[in-house]
Amino acid sequence: MAQTTEQKRAAHAWEKARAGVQGHKKEYVNTAKGLPALIMNSGLMQVMAFLRGKGGRHDALGGHLRDWLHQQCGTPREFAAFMEHLLEAKPHEFQRITAEAFAWLKWLRQMAAAVNQEEA
Repeated sequence: MAQTTEQKRAAHAWEKARAGVQGHKKEYVNTAKGLPALIMNSGLMQVMAFLRGKGGRHDALGGHLRDWLHQQCGTPREFAAFMEHLLEAKPHEFQRITAEAFAWLKWLRQMAAAVNQEEA
């Protein structure tokens, strides 16, 4: 039986949360929790650039999100190519990518918190 998109989001978020929490502990959880609000306030491109510029757990989280968006939306995984793709995207495609980012982040926030509790 095929997985639903929600199940795929959950499974991917679980995998990435485990890697992120293992490498960066509670800081990854806190960053994941704040990301949707950052995107709503500043926009997806600005936040992706911010994550890349900060490095560490921020860059790891940006890479996790890019990986998911690559799988679901066909965007490039590599940062520069991802940003160029967004720059050239038509408005409806940009909105679809942003909506998918929010949908995945909803799962990541919950999964990262759960993994963090499991690790504690």
